Amino acid sequence: MEPYDVVRILIADDHPIFRDGLTRLLEAESTYRVVGAAGDGGEALSLAAELKPDLLLLDLTMPAFGGMDVLRALGPDPHVRIVVLTATADEKQVIDALRWGARGVLLKEAATPLLYKCIACVMRGQYWLGRKNVADLVEALRTTSERLAPPPTPRSDAFGLTPRELEIVAGIAAGETNREIGERLSVREHTVKHHLTHIFDKVGVFSRLELAVFAINHHLGPDDRPR
Repeated sequence: MEPYDVVRILIADDHPIFRDGLTRLLEAESTYRVVGAAGDGGEALSLAAELKPDLLLLDLTMPAFGGMDVLRALGPDPHVRIVVLTATADEKQVIDALRWGARGVLLKEAATPLLYKCIACVMRGQYWLGRKNVADLVEALRTTSERLAPPPTPRSDAFGLTPRELEIVAGIAAGETNREIGERLSVREHTVKHHLTHIFDKVGVFSRLELAVFAINHHLGPDDRPR
């Protein structure tokens, strides 16, 4: 979990018993330290600004100022890594949470080892999305994009990506396979894989799923390419 020897965690949930139980689970491991607990979204925002935790475990369905309100207030590129906790895997909520900067989605009924794996994954800079299919997730993300403000047109040098690399990123965001991207661009599948290696390094992701979410969050999808 380098470079984090100890992950400083803020918990936001409106149920005291759940907060206390989660705190005990986390502090049973020497790699985690719970630095604060919030009972609502407003308190979560205040504590996040004051304590500057490494990770926020955020209940999605708190009353009044809830988890989605917190995500929107922090913006799509928050200063803290966020794992959303939810009792039910509502696809619309999951998609919205990802678009607004959440790095992980975890069911509250998940076993303790999955909680630890989720945190480790997110702290490595990856996404934790369980067993969701990449293409299905990408399609769900794209179909909700019209509910957000129209994105700016990305520059051709966005994130240091070349025009060809942006074409490949757009293909990943569209759910295309390497072969389909190669056929569209008239290049070999091996060439696509080679480009993806460089793209992963440039934007700091480790998988096609992460790249797809990154592309859509930063408006690098197929409908955002410069004309």
